[in-house]
Amino acid sequence: MGTFHQDKGELHGITVVVDTVGSEIYVGRCDVMTEERILLHDADVHREGEGGRSKEEYLERAAQLGTWKKFDQLEIPAEVIASVRRLGDL
Repeated sequence: MGTFHQDKGELHGITVVVDTVGSEIYVGRCDVMTEERILLHDADVHREGEGGRSKEEYLERAAQLGTWKKFDQLEIPAEVIASVRRLGDL
């Protein structure tokens, strides 16, 4: 038995970290990733220095405790994406 959404990509349903070329980093459940964008559900965003934490400090905490959903859905254009990786790999 496989996934019901084979056309959505290997990260579909996985919580991912989307680092950008700017100061933002996003954590959310990947719906679909294309050459144009990535669509996240139940997402959080952190800006470098927000709350006195760097991106790395934010990710350390997110990997241990998870995140608090700020957005039901976020679409991030490919031109601002620096990297996408699984949160569980941290």
